[in-house]
Amino acid sequence: MTQPFSADQTPDEIDFEPMTGELDLEDRKALRRVAGLSTELTDVTEVEYRALRLERVVLVGVWTEGTAETAENSLRELALLAETAGSEVLEGLVQRRSRPDPATYIGSGKAAELRDIVISTGADTVICDGELAPSQLRHLEETVQVKVIDRTALILDIFAQHAKSREGKAQVELAQLNYLLPRLRGWGGNLSRQVGGRAAGGVGIGGRGPGETKIELDRRRIRTRMAKLRRQIAEMSKARDTKRGERRRNAVPAVAIAGYTNAGKSSLLNRLTGAGVLVENALFATLDPTVRRAETPGGRAYTLADTVGFVRHLPHQLVEAFRSTLEEVTDAGLVLHVVDGSDPDPEAQLDAVREVLREIGAADIPELVVINKADAADELALARLQRREPHSVVISARTGLGIEELRAAVEAALPGLESELHALVPYDRGALVAQVHERGEVLKQEHVAEGTMLHARVPGDLAGELSPYEVLAPTV
Repeated sequence: MTQPFSADQTPDEIDFEPMTGELDLEDRKALRRVAGLSTELTDVTEVEYRALRLERVVLVGVWTEGTAETAENSLRELALLAETAGSEVLEGLVQRRSRPDPATYIGSGKAAELRDIVISTGADTVICDGELAPSQLRHLEETVQVKVIDRTALILDIFAQHAKSREGKAQVELAQLNYLLPRLRGWGGNLSRQVGGRAAGGVGIGGRGPGETKIELDRRRIRTRMAKLRRQIAEMSKARDTKRGERRRNAVPAVAIAGYTNAGKSSLLNRLTGAGVLVENALFATLDPTVRRAETPGGRAYTLADTVGFVRHLPHQLVEAFRSTLEEVTDAGLVLHVVDGSDPDPEAQLDAVREVLREIGAADIPELVVINKADAADELALARLQRREPHSVVISARTGLGIEELRAAVEAALPGLESELHALVPYDRGALVAQVHERGEVLKQEHVAEGTMLHARVPGDLAGELSPYEVLAPTV
């Protein structure tokens, strides 16, 4: 972004701001939604999958377990998701039930009351805090007479807005089609599903009407598109697999940043590596994984990978579609589990993230809990979290508080430096010295007449290469 300048200035007199990753944020905000002017778009499947025009919404949740505070926090999170998608939240309702109604999610009587609220507020969308069955969506929509979507569709819409890379867009589209497939309804109810006798063109009783034929064609197109997307994602993931394989061959330890959405993962990556990744106070601001090189205080190199954020009840379709991206976590030697210390219920964030980690097979990877946003959190809440998570570090990625303690904790938790030795490496083996600097931790280095004297901690395979040059430790 350039600074304003006058016509009499020369180009050399104009100052420009440095170009950083924050330009992504400017690019995202360069095209803003104007309420009331959006139109429906026809998607590739030519079915009634209406574009999510979330302008004025009413939120509805069912409280089946836990405390009232837990139910209200879940609805507040749904409100943040709706605002991230570009909507205006008008009202939020929670109903106490033992389980959601199998027909209309909140029961027919409450659905009629919801219809009155929709009319009085002028809402055009109802968002339910849960994943609804196709029949529940249809029956509730028929009662309230406005568009009804569930939490899964809302999250998929946010992902579709924020995906930037080719792989990210393909993953989101695959998840959307997987969600859409069992929810096809044709062109409303105006086309017959089945007709019989002469009305069916002489094909007899039970012949298919135009509505059912259309749905079958749509399903075939969707399945064909999903198969193509899976092939594309598999091809695109090969490049990441190659890079991970190269890092494993070089024994470069990998650290993955995982955590709840908007917990500050990208801010932490920027603070530790200067990556310049987009940072925004919004849910799911960044989706594409970013891998950067970092160093411990002792000079040991490792890779730091930022991953997609998690959320309560993360749609299963997204976990499956983003499995190749989430492999950055499963291949890591250490997971930095970032949690928002200022959140009203950080314990629920920790549990939600660990549930997803178990689902992708990363539950056994060593974990270091990073309690972020200490500058905005309550001290009692931070103390409670530290008692619950003894292996944790309190930081503020925004102010830099606790970052040095975190670097030291990462260095202590990194695997692989099991051999400490003294070696006199000849000058013609300079490549071996470079490997020690790259893969190990050099405690002391001195150049003498015979070569380079090293005191270092290195992985086992590199210790084997250094064994011919190993010498006794110098006496003090």
